[in-house]
Order: sequence, then structure tokens, then C-alpha cells
Amino acid sequence: MTTYFEGVDAVKYEGPNTTNPFAFRYYNKDQVVLGKTMAEHLRMAVCYWHSFCWDGADPFGQGTFERTWHNASSVQEATDLKMDAAFEFFTKLGLPYYCFHDVDVAGHLETPDELSNELARAADRLAQKQEETGVKLLWGTANLFSHRRYMAGGLTNPDPEVTATAVRQIRECMDTTMKLGGENYVLWGGREGYDTLLNTRLNTELENFGTLLRKVVEYKHKIGFKGKILIEPKPHEPSYHQYDFDTATVFGFLQRFGLEKEVHVNIEPNHATLAGHSFAHEIATAVSLGVMGSIDINSGNYQNGWDTDQFNVDIKDITLALIELLPSGGLDTGGFNFDAKVRRQSSDAVDMLHGHIGGADCLARALLAAADIIEKGEIESFKANRYKGWEGTLGKMILSKETSLADIADHAKKEGINGTHNSGRQEHLENLINLSIK
Repeated sequence: MTTYFEGVDAVKYEGPNTTNPFAFRYYNKDQVVLGKTMAEHLRMAVCYWHSFCWDGADPFGQGTFERTWHNASSVQEATDLKMDAAFEFFTKLGLPYYCFHDVDVAGHLETPDELSNELARAADRLAQKQEETGVKLLWGTANLFSHRRYMAGGLTNPDPEVTATAVRQIRECMDTTMKLGGENYVLWGGREGYDTLLNTRLNTELENFGTLLRKVVEYKHKIGFKGKILIEPKPHEPSYHQYDFDTATVFGFLQRFGLEKEVHVNIEPNHATLAGHSFAHEIATAVSLGVMGSIDINSGNYQNGWDTDQFNVDIKDITLALIELLPSGGLDTGGFNFDAKVRRQSSDAVDMLHGHIGGADCLARALLAAADIIEKGEIESFKANRYKGWEGTLGKMILSKETSLADIADHAKKEGINGTHNSGRQEHLENLINLSIK
């Protein structure tokens, strides 16, 4: 083990009154909430890319982080230094999972053979680290967006040679994910879309995407991978328009290719707001359609129109999402992955700990608030009363397969039905939410 985070002890739960900045105030992994421990509900993971690959650069300035592996003499040395620091971090933070792209753990290499060889070497070392620490892999994914060959997409590229390269990368990353005991496999389509329709055959790309996604699912079953295949919705950036715009769009795409029972979604709050939705809306949609998979927990800057990947410290936002998620049983193979990065001015290594500790505590506080709301039952009771008419004679008649549109209209006319409005009590319900956030 390295001592990149030397001077920081293992992070423990010390309660709300602690003055230790390197302690959890609310995340008590063994505390039982709604029949499960916090650890079982939240299944938190640290992402490799923002935490250990990004150097703090932005489009207007060079990197601000001085990590030892950023100046390594070779890709292999960088891989090893980064991995040592990562598992030191995972262990000290005490969260159970991590996530990676293939190039995060193997390096950005020019040829498929180079990437394949280095990924195999890195995977052996990752397996050893997991065995030593007990940290597990929540999911892996292939990076089909950084290399210049993927400027027009991976599985939707107009050049079949590029697509074949992408397929090879997916297979090798799926094999690696399975070898490491990963519980899901993600496809993030950052470039599966277009910048202009002037050079794009949209239907060709969608047909190719659906055909190849079906082959991914077939390969999952062939190798005996038990985890979920996940697609991550996002409307745009880096592409002008991405085919996986939001959860509803992804579901329609999956239905088109008969994959709605095979593929689920990995939801990100920052992507939800970019699509014009709330985090809670995307969760509720995924739950209602039966495609809820996992969550990349972060937030955007509401003054910006792009993906800023900040740590989500909005307890109310997370609470509203959890009251949609928890009644469905919560997450099974999925988890809350901190797809978030410290700000480029937060340049010290310990800032990574502050970000993740704060993120974990916000999740815990939101979990407690959501559990309180669910246990009180006031909101659910209000909803049940608001919709109770659909359980009565008229509601059942309207929805019956035996009645036509004309039947319903005739009945309304005959009975002199003149529907009246009842208050939605939004302000009262919002007050109830706030009362449970402590």
C-alpha cells in the first residue's frame, strides 16, 4: 500500500456532534432503516475517473492537481501508482464499492492490442487488491468516447471498422468486469448520437445500436454474467444530441428492439436536469417502467447548461428521489456511485476525502428523511385519497375493456356528470417533506 493519504486515519461514524472533519456524522453503515442497514440501502461506490484520472484541467487552463501518477514515466507506472492510491483511498473511506472505465485502470493507449494487454495486467492487480481489502466492483464500462477514433460514436459509428474496435473493447471490458466480480456492466453513450443531421443517417445508427446492444445481452448470457446491463441516459454533451436522451427515451428504444426486460438504466441527477427533468422524475419513471438499475450520484450547477459533476449536497433533492425509489424495494445489484469530482481549486488530496464524506452523509440524511416520510405515510395517504375514485364504479367503467369512448361520453351525459376540481395541496406536501429533513 502507498501512503498517498498519509496522516488521515480510517473514516468512522462519530455522530452529528463530532468536530472531526474526517468522520461520518450521519452515515452509520450498520444502522437499520426500513428493515435494511444504511450500507445495504446505499451500496456506495467511488468512481475511478474523476477521483484518480482527472488532473484538474478545464478548457481554459492546465491541470491543478499534482498527483504522483500524473507525472509517471510510463503508462504502467501510472497504472500502478494510481491503483495503490485508489485502494488506499477506498480502504480509508470505508465504502464497499468502486467503478471504472477500462482506460481508467489501464491508461489511454493508442492501439486495441496495447489496451487489451494493459487491461489484462491491471485486472490481475485489481483482483489482488480486492482480495486484500474486501472492496468490490459495482460496475465496469468501456470508454468509447475519448479516443479520436470515436469522434462519431462507437456502436453508432458510420465506419464499421470503428464499430468492430468498439465491440472488441466492450467484450474485453465485460470479461474483465466478470472476472473481478462486478455486479453490473454499463454502456455510456456519450458519443452515440450526432452533431448534425446533415451527415447522419439517424435510423441506420439507431438500428445498428439496437442490433449491437442485443449482441451485448446475448454475450452476457453466453459468459454467465449475472449482473445487469445498464444504459446511462443523457441528452447531450459531448454530442449535440444523444440517442439515450432520458429514461423514457431509453425505454422506448429498448422496446423497439425487444430488450426492455434485459437492459436497465443508470440514472444521474446531473443528466436528469440537463434533460429538463428532476432527479426524482427520472427515478419515478424508471421504477414505473421496471428498468431501475443504478445511480451515479452527483449534481450540476444550476447556473450552467453543462455537466459539472459536483458532489450532490442537496438533501431535499435526494430525499424526493428516495421516496420514489424505496417503496419499490430500492436497488438490488445497483448502488450510489459518486460520479463526482472535487473542484479544480480543491487541489489537495484530502479534498477528495471531504467530498466523499460529505456526499455519504448527505445520502444518509436523505435516507433517514425519506424513511421518516414513508413511515408517517401522510404523503402516500394523500395520494391514495386523491386517486380513490379510480377504484370506484365510474373509474372502473372508464378503464374497462368492454366500454368504448362513446359509452363513457354517453354515461357522463346521462348522469349529468360535471367534474369539479379538488386542491392538490402542493404547499402542504412540501412542508411535510421539510419537516422530515433534520
